[in-house]
Amino acid sequence: MSGNDTELIQSVEQDAILSTSLRRARKYRLRRAVVDAEGGGVVTGTNKWFVLAVLFGFVLYAVGPLWWLVVSATKTKQDLYTSNGLWFADFNLFKNLHDLFTYQNGAYATWLGNSVLYSLSSSIGLTLVSLAAGYGLAKFQYRGRGLTMGFVIGSFLIPGALLTIPSYLLYVRIGIFDTIWAMILPGFFSAFSVYLAKVYCEGAIPTELMEAARIDGAGEYRIFFRIGLRLMTTAGATIFLLHFVGVWNNFFGPLVFLRSSQRWPVMLGLYSWLQRGTDTQYDLTGLVITGSLVASIPMILLMISMQRYWKSGVTLGSLK
Repeated sequence: MSGNDTELIQSVEQDAILSTSLRRARKYRLRRAVVDAEGGGVVTGTNKWFVLAVLFGFVLYAVGPLWWLVVSATKTKQDLYTSNGLWFADFNLFKNLHDLFTYQNGAYATWLGNSVLYSLSSSIGLTLVSLAAGYGLAKFQYRGRGLTMGFVIGSFLIPGALLTIPSYLLYVRIGIFDTIWAMILPGFFSAFSVYLAKVYCEGAIPTELMEAARIDGAGEYRIFFRIGLRLMTTAGATIFLLHFVGVWNNFFGPLVFLRSSQRWPVMLGLYSWLQRGTDTQYDLTGLVITGSLVASIPMILLMISMQRYWKSGVTLGSLK
């Protein structure tokens, strides 16, 4: 083999090595670009275990109280204070449920029905009002539109507790104090829900689609109810769920605006039992724990039943 052949072979080998290195570098850059585009990163080694530990801590923080509630609802009064708080003893759940729904002539069932009424009716009303207001702010041009939006955003700065006394005086004057309307009507209005609906509507409803509907002869109300509401389903589901949970867990409002125990929601009713402390025939602490477990079931069912609306919204966004 001559010297020229040797140099040629070495040159080809160097070119092959360089080409392989370039291909590997391109593949690495491409993979990093894909990872960065997805907003993620490669977690390896110590970082991976740290992330898993943090996630496990969040899961334990979220599930731990619920697990204690489930376990405690199955215990007798004696087992509640003497057994392991995170594990079962004698199974007494059905007796606790019987006592819960028979104590004070079934007052708990009345409170539970009141909570369903207040949460469901006010959430439906708020969802319709917020979607309509957000739709109007997002899709119509009128004088004072910016000022209106400024008032909506500015109202976020007002603490809800600051409106307690004015609301009390107003409810007394118009005659809805200590009535179910004191819990339902104020729930129809929320500045945050209007803003959420407005922001979502700007991206979910194309103006061209509305113009096409107008050309076909559809009126504004028909466009809103037949087109707008259907395209704003995800925003509506979010507003409905957030408000439903807020009203269901509301304590301060019913405490101020309701006097009759027959109109109390379940949270205020359980608090009254807890304040009483003792009873000659019933363990009120066990009733409160069991009642808290039963009161959490509607929230779980609502969350599961409304998942499909968020999934459909994510799918719609990916198709755009």
